[in-house]
Amino acid sequence: MYRQLKCRASPQFNVHNGAFEYLLRLLVTARWRRSEQYIKATTEVRVVQNLPIKISTQQRTHLVYWLFFSPSGELTADSLRRIVTIERRKDRFYYSLIGPSATLSVLAAAVEEAFKMSTFSWTVVVLTCQHKDSVYAFHRELELRQRGGCLSATTMLLTVQDRQEPLGSGGATLNALLVAAEHLSSRAGHTVVTADILDDAHVLILHTGRDFPWSSCSRAFSWLPVEDPALVVQAPVCCLDVLLRLLTQQVCPGSPPGVWVCSTDMTFSIPANFVLSWDSFSGVRALALPGDPSYAVSHGVYLSDDKGYVRDIIYKGSPERIQQALMHDGKVPLVSGPVFFSRPVAEKLLQVHVTPPLDGCTYLGLDSGAPPLQLSLFLDVLKCLCSDQTEDEFVGRDPVSGLQGATLQRGRRELWRILRGTALSLVYVPGGHYDYMTLSGKQHVLRLTRHPTQGHALSHIQVASGVSEGGRVINSVLEGRVTVATGAVVQHCHLQGPLHVPSGCLLSGLEASISPDVVRLALDDDVIIQGHRIKLGELNLTVYTVMGALDDLELCCDAEGASFVNAPWRIFFGRTDIQPEDLWAAGERRSLLEARLFPALHPKRGAPGLAGGVAWLLGGAGSVRLWREAWRLSLKEVLSLTHQKAELHWRESLLYLVGRKRARDVLMRKSDICLLPSFRAAVAGGQQAALLDTLDTIAAGNGAEPGEEPRNKESLDDGDVHVSEGAESGAQLGVSARCLSCIADVLTCWAEAEGGGGLRSGPAANENWSAAYFLLEKGDLKSGVQALATQRANWLSRPDLLVRAARHYEGAAQVLLRRAVMSSQKFVTIGQGELPPHGQWHEVECPARIDLAGGWSDTPPLTFERGGCVTNVAVKIDGRRPIGARARRIPRPLLLLVCHRGGRDSDIATEVVCETLDHLKDYCQPNAPGALLKAVCVCAGVASPSSQEPLGRQLTARWGGGLELHSWSALPTGSGLGTSSILAGALLAAVYNATGRSYSRDALVHAVLHLEQVLTTGGGWQDQVGGLEGGIKVGRSQARLPLRVLVERLRPPAAFMEALERRLLLVYTGKTRLARNLLQDVVRSWYARLPAMVDNAHELVSNGEDCARACLDGCLSSLGACLDRSWQHKKRMAPGCEPASVRLMMEALSPLVLGQSLAGAGGGGFLCLLTRQLDQKDDVADVLANTPGLGDFSVHTVQLDLDGLTVLQPV
Repeated sequence: MYRQLKCRASPQFNVHNGAFEYLLRLLVTARWRRSEQYIKATTEVRVVQNLPIKISTQQRTHLVYWLFFSPSGELTADSLRRIVTIERRKDRFYYSLIGPSATLSVLAAAVEEAFKMSTFSWTVVVLTCQHKDSVYAFHRELELRQRGGCLSATTMLLTVQDRQEPLGSGGATLNALLVAAEHLSSRAGHTVVTADILDDAHVLILHTGRDFPWSSCSRAFSWLPVEDPALVVQAPVCCLDVLLRLLTQQVCPGSPPGVWVCSTDMTFSIPANFVLSWDSFSGVRALALPGDPSYAVSHGVYLSDDKGYVRDIIYKGSPERIQQALMHDGKVPLVSGPVFFSRPVAEKLLQVHVTPPLDGCTYLGLDSGAPPLQLSLFLDVLKCLCSDQTEDEFVGRDPVSGLQGATLQRGRRELWRILRGTALSLVYVPGGHYDYMTLSGKQHVLRLTRHPTQGHALSHIQVASGVSEGGRVINSVLEGRVTVATGAVVQHCHLQGPLHVPSGCLLSGLEASISPDVVRLALDDDVIIQGHRIKLGELNLTVYTVMGALDDLELCCDAEGASFVNAPWRIFFGRTDIQPEDLWAAGERRSLLEARLFPALHPKRGAPGLAGGVAWLLGGAGSVRLWREAWRLSLKEVLSLTHQKAELHWRESLLYLVGRKRARDVLMRKSDICLLPSFRAAVAGGQQAALLDTLDTIAAGNGAEPGEEPRNKESLDDGDVHVSEGAESGAQLGVSARCLSCIADVLTCWAEAEGGGGLRSGPAANENWSAAYFLLEKGDLKSGVQALATQRANWLSRPDLLVRAARHYEGAAQVLLRRAVMSSQKFVTIGQGELPPHGQWHEVECPARIDLAGGWSDTPPLTFERGGCVTNVAVKIDGRRPIGARARRIPRPLLLLVCHRGGRDSDIATEVVCETLDHLKDYCQPNAPGALLKAVCVCAGVASPSSQEPLGRQLTARWGGGLELHSWSALPTGSGLGTSSILAGALLAAVYNATGRSYSRDALVHAVLHLEQVLTTGGGWQDQVGGLEGGIKVGRSQARLPLRVLVERLRPPAAFMEALERRLLLVYTGKTRLARNLLQDVVRSWYARLPAMVDNAHELVSNGEDCARACLDGCLSSLGACLDRSWQHKKRMAPGCEPASVRLMMEALSPLVLGQSLAGAGGGGFLCLLTRQLDQKDDVADVLANTPGLGDFSVHTVQLDLDGLTVLQPV
């Protein structure tokens, strides 16, 4: 049974990943293992282990031994997945546990606490910014992350500009806290700032810090060469995102109300099983990552006592001093990670805005005329809490002369007064990693290229072979032959080849228009070329800079080792005739960072571009005269003038262009990449129109891109559809069908972004779309797609119209899918013989089928895009073949169609007489009276509804009269035993026999496939394979068009067959559900290539093959395991296909069976059981009779039918 969790679902939470990771971390912590619940449960488990438990040994091992007695390192999230099932239903979580009752209470408590941790959210997130225009640009970046689910929808987002005078990280923290408190106070209805709003607030303050030379949008928004497949909305992974994820999901959950502060000029990682304990905590807490003592000499370290309280913060200390901070693992705790201020301490910090001279750190002090005060978070705010510090040492540290020094000392004295006595504790994280983003270009390139598990991120690479395995391409479009060497990075560029990027190089922010200029550059290794979008008043410019990755930006030009583009300055001065006075004004520090090297604007020639600036600096065409005439900027000035909005817009435009090109690649190459996150990103960015245009082009068959690298067989994805010679049109139909479904996805995403619009499933027969459907039906793909797009333009104004348009696009996709599957008609070969006499009945009867494993893999388009494998068995039920049909020729030129309900001789029947073609025209409408029998007559060629001849004349000319056709099934509707498809095969066989034609069972299998497309019911091939071919067999289809099904009859041992017959039972659950209700959702999910769907499709086929081997080996236990797995696969394929009463039934029967599964698609119908013992029908009936809440049910025996479709003697 499922229990509802108390916590609500947060938008960013991923059920399949996050829940188990949090649960894992919780259960391995010492705090949990010391809890009363744990101790009580482990005592009970020792008793329970000796009692009979109705779970498998494997489940029992994972639940009891791994959970309670194993070392923590051996417990894995995969282990938990075997015993904990978690579902997300709208905004609530539900969980189900498997195991002995004595452990369930402790595990349930762990799940509840783990979810409480995993749904942690911030009250407010504050991002401090150095520049004014960053405030608006960065706020939008936070909003995008909130829309994408990375931040809770309830979190208040604030971006705060630091005072123009440097405040330091401490001053910026105090100012950000004040702004956050003001906004929270206002939201709570207060007219003044009040500390009461901190009572239940979780505040996160992030500092972007100073400009970063290798990313114009600061270190926080520096992109990393990774993609996050868990994101619902496709987005980059920046340093900020890594920090947010770590803080929100791992470090901060469970913390009391208070303020977290963290810089974004670094990244860090901590072990997966790390969980902070907050028992008896008060004061301030600092998280420290391990570092080598040699590194710490130029950094800061914490010196702590044996109780974990910080004695001192050592900044750039001597090696001897650093050794005092050594930890048990030989590392030192770096001043690195986030800092937490508890609610009482945060209230004290809030006091500073009314405490001179500390108010000089805040904007209120600025507005009040207070002088600026620069404070460090670590060396001022935290240092005054260190136990080894005295007031005089703290106040008098690093003396500064003049008024500024006196103000600083007064400020420190006030800090000491306000904060002294607060405990500062250290949390050291062994196994953690810390990476500070220095100004070194070489280190930055190495940071992006050193991890072999990372690769290209959000990029389109037309010639993939040109990029080496060790190169990195981030948010870029590479067209033509662009080669990227190992150790080279291309980011935020649109480049056109031929072009070579040597090792160690970094190209950033370059547009396609300057690709010819880049091609002409003779690039050496370790060269960095960047394009920067800057704003000068109302003038927007792009300035290009060049550096060497080995250059030290801050080293004076005449210092040893100083260089420009990796060569000594003297060589550069000698080659260019540039003088130092050209680069630096008198009294300026002569560093590369401040050298005015880069032309921004020429008085006569305008913007010099790459050719007029960087190219000449690297030895290309130009002159020193033109260079001197240009207005030039240093890299430091370029960074300070960066137009953040324009820079981010350039990155976004590339991201959306990559998304469109990726969609083209995925669809044309038929790969299994899910495009939904990319679609949501395009909609969020207002780019849906361009995306829809791209999809229209692909759907119309014009998706090929000039200059694309030819793909050989080895380069194809596993999921590619291989098209036989002469079947190109069928392959395009498959591509176009998926593409139309993708357009439906985009329209639905658009509707959701505007507030909803209704259910995705619904009717798709509005008259306005009929003209487009007609064009698609007759094979005019290009005109049909154009007609769809034209009609779509009228349905974009409201969310409900968007959803209705999406339904019609799905309908159009179904048209193309049906046409693709109709290619199976190629394998229908029918011979013509003599007509039998009028009045002679030709009767056939068929068994039902039980699908043992692999069901759903036979369903188009899975079956021809992934390949299918289904193992099933033909069975009689209670000794009878339940399905049959008969036909005879009659003198009158009409069609007499009779459907019997309840069996062959049932008096309940529906009779339809077709005397004209109008009576036959609804043969493709599944709900029309006699639709199946009409479709059989059309597909079997008895009559043609499109003929100009009247029906009577057709029948007389072809068959010398009319036809009477009867069908019956003793099975209820929605039984799950393949009734409709098997009945279609029986009807076709009866008609063929009555009209003197010959056929094979293989032809019948493919004829039914074709018929069901004509009838528009869709469906796969396993039902007719199961009922028309006798015994146990495995059906297979390859990933290709035209669709062909190959059937292998299995020959298991005789003893196995006898035992199987006596162990197989069918239980009618009393629930019915038509497969068509499930089919639409499955096809939609497959077309979207949802990762869970793709993985499940692989497992379906694999389980089908395993089941065939189990039967050949004669292993009943293996067969039972396959049957159980098949049910799990079906539930993942079509969530919601397990009614509550069926779940109760299966739980009750679990001790009696080796395996069980609902037949067919699920949702109701018959439950198939493989019992542990022979002849257990009565035992099953007794258990079910004593299980409350099941409703009507019945238990039936089955007998293996080795003959399949049986033709009776004509009478």
